Amino acid sequence: MTQLRAGLVGLGMMGRHHLRNLLALDGTDLVAVADALGDPHGVANGLHVLTDVDRLIAKGLDYCVVAVPTEFHLEVGEALAAAGVHALIEKPLAADSDSAATLVRAFADKSIIGGVGHIERFNPALLALKHRLEAGELGSIYQIATRRQGPFPARIADVGVTKDLASHDIDLTSWLTGQEYIRVSANIALKSGRPHEDMVSATCTLANGVVTSHVVNWLTPFKERTVAVTGEKGTFVADTLTADLTYYENASVRTEWDDISHFRGVAEGNVTRFALTKTEPLRTEHREFQKAVNGDPKATIVTLEQGQQVVRVCEAMLESSSNGTTIDLSVQN
Repeated sequence: MTQLRAGLVGLGMMGRHHLRNLLALDGTDLVAVADALGDPHGVANGLHVLTDVDRLIAKGLDYCVVAVPTEFHLEVGEALAAAGVHALIEKPLAADSDSAATLVRAFADKSIIGGVGHIERFNPALLALKHRLEAGELGSIYQIATRRQGPFPARIADVGVTKDLASHDIDLTSWLTGQEYIRVSANIALKSGRPHEDMVSATCTLANGVVTSHVVNWLTPFKERTVAVTGEKGTFVADTLTADLTYYENASVRTEWDDISHFRGVAEGNVTRFALTKTEPLRTEHREFQKAVNGDPKATIVTLEQGQQVVRVCEAMLESSSNGTTIDLSVQN
């Protein structure tokens, strides 16, 4: 494996975790970091902190991780693409669909690798869930319901909860099912006095007819991160905070309690909580991107095109809430 020269732009709340993983990654040398504000968390680990991406590029990079605020993704991403530097860009890919499309073209024109940091794809619980869904253990999928709630994060100022958090659920839902969103209906709320929404509730439909619901906010005094996939054989519930996966099986025995059997379509069966190897999702994400840069065709990354689609669905949620309508994405595909 070729020893790669990597850089990092942004040493904020997420950037510090990227730095930790880059330093621990065999086969990669973190040669420099950049942040216009310096090193706010004191994590540079002796590395000289440069002031901008151009000075970082001058160090001679194979690839770079972009962890600056979303509003700067386009500027930094275009600079890296122009220099022929592969890039892993934190989610959401860009502040809007036009900027996301510009980044897709910029990296494609240079035939270099661009990835998006949708970290949930690398969560052990969701990796195990996807494997079991692909093996047919649930049968046909009927519904996916996600809940992503918690206190307001001080790190976010330039986007609302839809692009910051709901983007996770949009991406993981498309990834688990292999389907795109075709209809989106949503409501948002602004309760914290910030310029962007801090609550969104959305009901959507995928191309294969699967119904999804997403409840997301920055207003709950506890953290909740659950994904429930219901199908003909039962329900899988993934808790991505604890990386646990539980299967609630439809009963295969006859219900003899008449009052219950009259109104239940299904009954409770066995409940199984799977034992999983719990590897840090961000470490797995870095390893996969490193493999992609090294030319491994089996490397798993979130492509820029997939990141662009997530931004489109986020915008559809905001548009739906603003207009009070259901947005038909199928006519835009």
